[in-house]
Amino acid sequence: MRTPDKHVSRDLDIPAICKPSDCPVEEWLAFLGHRWNALLLWHLSASPKRHGELITLLAGISQKVLAERLTALAQRDLIEKSPSATYPRTVSYALSGRGAAIVNILNLVEVWSRT
Repeated sequence: MRTPDKHVSRDLDIPAICKPSDCPVEEWLAFLGHRWNALLLWHLSASPKRHGELITLLAGISQKVLAERLTALAQRDLIEKSPSATYPRTVSYALSGRGAAIVNILNLVEVWSRT
């Protein structure tokens, strides 16, 4: 995708024939569009949360799906998993720097979607 913004610091591809699977923007949009990903990032943008807190905040998500989504977000370096040294052991999840950057973009999409 090419943007008319003159302030972009790196060169972007010129539109050409390609498959959606070859486009990084399509790939990221598909990932972020997966059910629960944007909401998870949004909730974590307020503060780190434990698994149980996220289950409560995301009405309708199953334990299994939450675990899968958290793993996928961590694999893309959007969140960080922090085990505690307490008993019983707990784990909290927080946005990484990359996660905070994507939440800023998602916030812009939210504002745009309301217009």
